This record gives sequence, C-alpha cells and structure tokens, in this order.
Amino acid sequence: MTPHQKPGFFENLKYDLPASVVVFLVALPLCLGIALASGVPLFAGLIAGIVGGIVVSMISGSALGVSGPAAGLIVIVLGALKDLGTFEAFLFAVVLAGLIQLILGVIKAGVIGYYFPSSVIKGMLSGIGITIILKQIPHSLGYDEDFEGEMSFFQADGENTFTEIIRAIENLINGAPGASGAITVALVSLALLIIWDRPFMKKLSFTRYISGPLMAVLAGIGLNQFFSSGGSMSLQSKQMVNIPVADSISSFAGQFTFPDFSVWDNPDLYLVALTIAVVASLETLLCVEATDKLDPEKRITPTNRELVAQGVGNMISGFIGGLPITQVIVRSSANMMSGGKSWASAFFHGILLLVCVFSIPNFLNLIPLSSLAAVLFVVGYKLAKPSLIRQMYHSGKEQFIPFAVTIFGILFTDLLIGIGMGLVVAFFHILWKNYRTPYHFDLNNYDSHRSITIHLGEHMTFLHKAGLLRTLDQIPDDTHVVIDAVKTTSIDADVLEIIQDFEQGAASRKIEVEFLGLEDQLHPHTEEHFNKAIKEEPKVKKRIADGGEEK
Repeated sequence: MTPHQKPGFFENLKYDLPASVVVFLVALPLCLGIALASGVPLFAGLIAGIVGGIVVSMISGSALGVSGPAAGLIVIVLGALKDLGTFEAFLFAVVLAGLIQLILGVIKAGVIGYYFPSSVIKGMLSGIGITIILKQIPHSLGYDEDFEGEMSFFQADGENTFTEIIRAIENLINGAPGASGAITVALVSLALLIIWDRPFMKKLSFTRYISGPLMAVLAGIGLNQFFSSGGSMSLQSKQMVNIPVADSISSFAGQFTFPDFSVWDNPDLYLVALTIAVVASLETLLCVEATDKLDPEKRITPTNRELVAQGVGNMISGFIGGLPITQVIVRSSANMMSGGKSWASAFFHGILLLVCVFSIPNFLNLIPLSSLAAVLFVVGYKLAKPSLIRQMYHSGKEQFIPFAVTIFGILFTDLLIGIGMGLVVAFFHILWKNYRTPYHFDLNNYDSHRSITIHLGEHMTFLHKAGLLRTLDQIPDDTHVVIDAVKTTSIDADVLEIIQDFEQGAASRKIEVEFLGLEDQLHPHTEEHFNKAIKEEPKVKKRIADGGEEK
C-alpha cells in the first residue's frame, strides 16, 4: 500500500468493528456536551457526529481520522447565534462554510497542513492528552457541572481546569449524592481497561470481540443498576449520558432542522461562514497531521481531499440541522488506540450513532459519565506518554522548547491559541537560526591573502536576509569577495537588494566583488556585465580551487 492509498473497506473488519464501538462510546457524550455548550439542540451535536462518521469517512482519504463536532468551535457558534439571531440562520452559515472548504480543497489549499513543525504537532498531542486527563477528573468524581468535551482552561461557568478539580474533590468529601458511586465506577472501569491491555489478556480469544472500553462501559452500566437499588451511591441523572428520546419515527424526524435561506442578504452571514470555514479547516489540518504521526503504518492523508470531504460534510450537516464538523484528535486517537486499521471504523461509528440514537436511547442513557471518563483517561495517557516527553527533551532545545510551549499553551488557554504559541516560538527559532548560521564569517580566522567565497543556498528567501546582511557587513575592507549562486534556483528580490547594496558600497571599502550565477538577476539589462560574467567565471572557479577562502 502506498502512503496515500486509502485502505479497503472490508480488509480489516475484525479490527475496525470493535474499534468503531469504542469511538462511538467516546463520541456520544462529546457530541451531546458540545451541543449543550454551544447553546443548540442536543440533536444538532448527534447529527454532526453521524454525518462526520458516515459521509466524511467515505470521501476522506484518511485511514484513522474521525470527524464530528469540535469543542474548538463552541465560542464561534455562540457568537454566530448572537449575531445571526436564529439557529436556522446559523445553519445557512454552516452550509456556506462547507462550500468554502470545498473550494479550498479544489484550489489545493490543504498544502498548508504540511508546514506545521513536528515539535508543535507532538506538543499538541501531549497537550491534548494532559488536558483530557485533567478535564475528566471531575467527571470521574461525579461532579458534572461542566459539559463533556470542554477543552479550554477558562470555562464558561467562571471556573478553570484546576478549580473545577478542587470543586469535584470538595463535592466528594461533602458526600454529594452519587459522588461515591461515580468514583467506584471510574476505578472499576479503569482497572478493567488496564487489565484488558495486559499481554496475557490479548491471548484470550474473546478479547478480540469485546474491547476493554466496551467491557468498562458494560461494567459501569452493571454497577449503576446495582447502585440504583438505593443509597448514597446511586448515580444521579446528570451523572449519566443524556440522549434526547424520540418515542416514534415522526418524533425522531421532527428533531431535524433546516436552514433559513431568506437571510442571504445579511452580511454577517458571510463573515460567520468564512470564520467557521477557516477555523474548522485549520483544526482539521492540524488533526490530520497529528493522526498521521500516530498511525503505526505511517500513511499520509491527502489534505486537499480532506478539505473537500469536510466541506461536503459541513454542507450536509448544516442542511439537516447539525453543528459544524472537523476532524477531531480525541476520537481519531481513540480509534487508533483501539486497533482501528481503516476508514471503516469511522464509518461504523457513524452508523452506530444513527442506529442507537434512534432505537435504544434509553439503554444508552444508562451509561455513567464516570465510566467514559476512565476510557478517556487511557486515551489521554497514551497521547501524553512520559516516554514522548523524555524523547523530546533529549532532542535538543530547538525541538523541546516549541514542544513545551505548545503543551503549556494548550493547557492554560485552548487548542488553537496553544498551537499558535508553539508556532510563533518555532518560527522565531527558524529566524534566529537563519541569522546565526548560514553565512557566518569568522573574522578571527580570516586570512587576508585569500579570497572569500560566500555560497548562497538553493532557495534564498526573506528569512535569509538578516544572516546574509550580517555576514556581508563583517567582511573586512580591501578584500576580494566571490558571491557564488551557481546552485541557487530561486532568490527573493529582498536578498537581491541586499547584494546590490553591498556591491554599490564595495568600492568605497576597496572590496572587489565577483559573482557566479547572479549577473542576470543583478544586471539584467547590461550586456557588458553579462559578457564579463561568462568570461570571468572559469578564472574565479580556478582561484577558489587554488585556495580561496570559502564561507
């Protein structure tokens, strides 16, 4: 299989079907929680999860990526609802956002995804992993005041990640109803997950069909039923999954909402659509890069095709009443860590959402959130393994500093701001490296009897301006300098301007300047310079071969 080839649908069903159940269990409360926090009907989150699973997976070229509603868009959704006035008008904006994403994919804007530094992507994975663990602690203790899927440090209820944990511990100490039962469910579920992952369990045949997360959830349901007989350990309704229950087909169909196309002349509509498209595309491309790094087979997702898939998914989701969709790292990593091999696992997770929400919502509402918290603890740990942090530390400062900044940025702000902080640090490191190293001239080791040759790189961009300017400025007076651009295939006007300024000031410093491969760019209209360059080039090369100093 080539890196870009999408794996077949039926090739790995024995792995993909169990993985799809785990992804379904993880996605279900996230879809509901994100819809609740966004101020839209809970069913809108489920629609986005279903479309992301079924539609996007069929079009996307990603083997392990799973799409659905994303926590990173909650603030945008809340603002859009306020600006546009109605949920139906917002749905029209989602449809337009999908169209913009489709266009971005067609014009190949997905190439942006290949320019995220590896250190920032690994920092994103670790930052999300640590955040997942911290955010699930309150749910595991039976304190469910904050919605499932919240990933920002500062919460809508005025609390933050750490104060929420403190409130949960106080809640447990004070003997709040269901708190002791929730922590019991979480501990039992976590123990089962750890045992299920041991080598001796993998030798048992039934573990191929019943995954650890599924077993943990079933155990949670069983304990919940046992506790429900009475007593302080009995779980409360807010400590459980809470799916809207439709009592008939018509009631189920009535939960779909359609866009209001009459607001097409509202200028705010297009600004909201553009904002959703840009942010959703950026989150998707970041997730694609991260998921590809997690993939044991190191397959590469075609990013332009992914943008097209997300665009189609958002158009459909908006048209039938769903939230905006992105590829999401929590669900994608859960897919990979549960043994998923192909896009079939994402597809079947969407089918499970559709079928189970319609047919057995009452059963799903028996699932304790603390049991799902245990599943997410394991996902978070595998994303932020201590071995990865040690590896990045030993990779050197240029890798570790952007990695660490990204982690702390995500932990104390949110996903996009944290990644932005990591990118800024990585970018400044590139600037500093280009300033310090490419053309460094060591004045202490300079031999006045030898010429100085400065070799330009293959691609000379504005990033090289500072380093080149510094080198040229350090060249002593009364010297012979050769600027060799024979291997240079592209050179920015900014760099040419620096070289031209140096040439013009060289006479006053008694510096003789010769060029290799630059005469056309520096003096394009001067035939005399062109002929001189052709004539002098062999002499310059000979002088270099005879011992001219090269830098």
